[in-house]
Amino acid sequence: MSPIAEKHKSTVTEAIEHLISRAENARGLTGADIASRVEAAVEKYLLRDTPNAAHTDIEEFVHDIRADDLCLIVACERGDEKAWEDLVANFDSTVRSAARKISSNSEDAEDLASSIWAELYGLRVDADGNKKSKLAYYSGRGSLAGWLRAVVSQLAVDEFRKQSKFVQIEEDREFENLANEAAGSDHDHFATHGENPEVLFSDGQTAADVSEALSAAIAGLEAEDRLILKMYYFDSLKLKDIAATFGYHEATASRKLTRVQADIRKGVERELRSKHGWTDGEVKRHLSETAANLGLNLETMFAVLLVLAFVQDIWTGGVL
Repeated sequence: MSPIAEKHKSTVTEAIEHLISRAENARGLTGADIASRVEAAVEKYLLRDTPNAAHTDIEEFVHDIRADDLCLIVACERGDEKAWEDLVANFDSTVRSAARKISSNSEDAEDLASSIWAELYGLRVDADGNKKSKLAYYSGRGSLAGWLRAVVSQLAVDEFRKQSKFVQIEEDREFENLANEAAGSDHDHFATHGENPEVLFSDGQTAADVSEALSAAIAGLEAEDRLILKMYYFDSLKLKDIAATFGYHEATASRKLTRVQADIRKGVERELRSKHGWTDGEVKRHLSETAANLGLNLETMFAVLLVLAFVQDIWTGGVL
């Protein structure tokens, strides 16, 4: 923490305790659980411009933070399923309404709303495997409903700018074709030769190890998880369609897919270490270098690997 923030530490800590105490539903959180979020907001929106802010200025700033909304979001980030259910139940209509206002037709509005929940839950992960969610940007300074409407608008603008470019797997494109485009091969070549994950790696032993580890990770999944992967990556179904198949909400489908993706990645890395003797450095270096050579980030490469693995499994008579 910076010296300026340290200077105000006791004042901020006291204000945070008052904040958590006035929440109608703190979701089991303590002042310590929300401290980093509140401190970051104080530093960014108050102390950065007014480093010598008075005690009363800090108290007033923290007092204006919406305690219940902030606790709800932090609880969601911590994996509280009840908090997620409440978030969806209370704000799904807000998200859909905002999506309808900014979309040209109902289908696009539905797709946008689905993408919002995926973004909020965090379908993407960083290079270290940590989930990236837009929830991290909510400071509690304004209404959660207003913030969600802003997120909808921003995502719509981002999607318009990116258009057909692949950014996340919720895009309305056939993932199989996209994987071929990213790997530099055309669809006919892909379909005819039934390439497997090994073609992505230049070193033969590295390729064999990763291919075997991927197969083992997929084989270790529960039947429902394997079916979700097949429906999403091979059948090109959207999250809302998968959710309808299983009878749950799109947000639940997003969470399940995110968990399965994380399980696959962790399973591959675990197999490479335990069965093939890779070191932590080799795991990180080989996977990251391959992704970089393909012009992809690591999460996209794993998605491509999954598509190729499922296609290979089908064409060689494997059981999905």
